[in-house]
Amino acid sequence: MTQNIFDTHAHYDDEKFDGDRDEIIKKIFSSGVCGVINCGCDIESSRKSIELCKKYESFFCAVGIHPHSAEEEHYRLQEIFDLFPFEKIVAIGEIGLDYHYDFSERDIQKEVFEKQLVYACNADLPVIVHSREATADTLDLLKRYKPKGVVHCFTGSVETAREILLLGMYLGIGGAITFKNAVKPVEAVKYIPLERILLETDCPYMSPVPYRGKRNDSSLIEYTARKIAEIKNIDVQTVADVTKNNAKLLFGL
Repeated sequence: MTQNIFDTHAHYDDEKFDGDRDEIIKKIFSSGVCGVINCGCDIESSRKSIELCKKYESFFCAVGIHPHSAEEEHYRLQEIFDLFPFEKIVAIGEIGLDYHYDFSERDIQKEVFEKQLVYACNADLPVIVHSREATADTLDLLKRYKPKGVVHCFTGSVETAREILLLGMYLGIGGAITFKNAVKPVEAVKYIPLERILLETDCPYMSPVPYRGKRNDSSLIEYTARKIAEIKNIDVQTVADVTKNNAKLLFGL
């Protein structure tokens, strides 16, 4: 069993864990996982993430307003910022742009994203960035503010990965790398230095093969680590050790 796996992006506050949250969290820490960052998407989930951090020693959290919630909760940004300085908040996130679903009007998404980037830069905090079908606008804002952080759930091209790396940011790799149609992500992972990769689940979503379509949790992150090891022709424990160190460096752990 691979040890020292650090899940840098999870949502254990999600209702899909309401029936067995404590049991699942106990399981993951007996499955080689050493730490989890639980990411907020709005004020409620950000507060729940803080409560998880208080309950579980190896939990840390990010707080922020996701693009899906931007239109509904843009006026609550100050409430997000007021959650500091809780010591186990390690990033602003999950923030960014999502033009696939367009649950929030795009100009509002960009405004909320930009305000959170400004706060993160002023507070010297990393950001956890969501970008779906919004690469050009996401990169434009990241180049403008140059935050430290990670573009999570990265499934883009080598060219996009290069742009992100030039900004000094990390790339979060999750279960999508195991999918049969993951041609561009595989090429990107070949290109990205291991020292700039973070492991993540995005649980309860994005389960890796052979669990695709089922509820995800951090115990399944090993399948992602194995795929990265296969792509880079290295040992899976090396993947776990290096990506854990990457997480510690980025998030100041």
